[in-house]
Amino acid sequence: MKTMQSDVIVVAAGPAGLAAAITAGENDLKAIVFEKANTTGGAANMGMGPLGIGTKIQKREFKDLTLEEAYDIHMKYTHYRVDGELVETYFEKSADTIEWLQDMGVEFAGAFKYFTESAATWHIVKPENGVIGPRAAGPMVRIMTEKAKELGAEIYLETPVKSLIMEDGKCVGVRAVDKNGEEIEARAKAVIVATGGFGNNAKMLKEEFGLDLWENFFPFHVPGTNGEGLNMMWEAGAAKYGANIEMIYQLKDNLDHFMLDACLRQPALLVNQRGKRFLDEGQMGNTTFTGNAINLQPGKCAYCIMDRNLIKYYAKHGPDIFDIVHPEECFYAFEDGVKHAKETGYDGYFEADTIEELAEQMGIDPDTLAETLEEYNEMCEANLDHQFHKKPAYLRPITGRKGGFVAGKFYIAAYGTIGGVRTNKKGEVLDADLNPIPGLYSAGSDCNTIYGDSYNFTLPGNTMGFAINSGRMAGEAVADYVNE
Repeated sequence: MKTMQSDVIVVAAGPAGLAAAITAGENDLKAIVFEKANTTGGAANMGMGPLGIGTKIQKREFKDLTLEEAYDIHMKYTHYRVDGELVETYFEKSADTIEWLQDMGVEFAGAFKYFTESAATWHIVKPENGVIGPRAAGPMVRIMTEKAKELGAEIYLETPVKSLIMEDGKCVGVRAVDKNGEEIEARAKAVIVATGGFGNNAKMLKEEFGLDLWENFFPFHVPGTNGEGLNMMWEAGAAKYGANIEMIYQLKDNLDHFMLDACLRQPALLVNQRGKRFLDEGQMGNTTFTGNAINLQPGKCAYCIMDRNLIKYYAKHGPDIFDIVHPEECFYAFEDGVKHAKETGYDGYFEADTIEELAEQMGIDPDTLAETLEEYNEMCEANLDHQFHKKPAYLRPITGRKGGFVAGKFYIAAYGTIGGVRTNKKGEVLDADLNPIPGLYSAGSDCNTIYGDSYNFTLPGNTMGFAINSGRMAGEAVADYVNE
């Protein structure tokens, strides 16, 4: 067995782990980072950028949001069912963290909203290809990785941690296995676990949330998020606490059918498997609210129905709902998306000349769907949604003339899981009595318990922001602990 010694050990090299390793180095601590994948970054490789509040970027763009305003928004959104001190510490640190990243060489395209009702807190990393969208944060990951190494961190890839070493109630190291199968015993004065949750562990998803992965739940596929870090911490005495998902909605195989997904998430007619409306479609810009509503429907799915005439209208005049991720140019690429769906035998897209034919394809009672559509069009003609009070501006008749009906099947999804253990503002992992477990810290999605029951999409960039900031917070606390 190979043995190692360090000041601090970081389990996983995602944005939280990298931030923790960099902070350790800034405090003259030696850090060893074990990452089971063959690259660093984790979910951040698919992301776009972190939250920042009161940053210079926001102020230059006249999008300033004060700490007090953001705190009030978040605490009211979560009904105060979160640790206010943890939220305050993270928010207060976020502006400094944006400058901290800039000092490393990270460039930001600006501060953005996700959708109209959100705040401009999303500091999207300047993309290498010039196009703002998924994976924009890749350059940030590379810069953070190099900075961690520059400050002395040793990063071991393809080296999963198997267990924590506990002695006399303290966490004093880990046991790992390298890519050649050799066992490693690494000891340190503190361990920071930042493994990103269990978004790809079908068994845990079923046990914790009753979700069936790739059947009624289609999250982003982030390799390696299987919950090992949480299981280690639970075995070490951490209480189970606050596990949830970052609820959103999307077509299955979203990234392969991105343009269809983008076109079909407009406030047209959204129905469940029984052919009935169930919410104001004007809420579809808030993917958490819509995901929550879809989660309550039969089969945890819903269908957004339009016609080609409406697609052409959006191509000419722009969409009713704008967001930063889904480009309005998607409507010009709609037919290309349809062609790709047909060529690949995709079962998330439907089209037909009549509403009855469309209903049969979707497995919905044709009479019920025809009745729902008739009632919906009557409300459009009256310019009044007496059922769910959708804005009159969004009430556009769907007739199927000039090209027939089109529809997409949306499922609940998530960027990943959040929470599982509880930490304080120092990143100390707490036991069932809310006492810190000496030497054990956590950061990122493993301990992200700041949302209550619903991901806060009104302050975008929150999960990556929490990951990086909590990594710094844990790294600073470890420095104090080691030097006591």
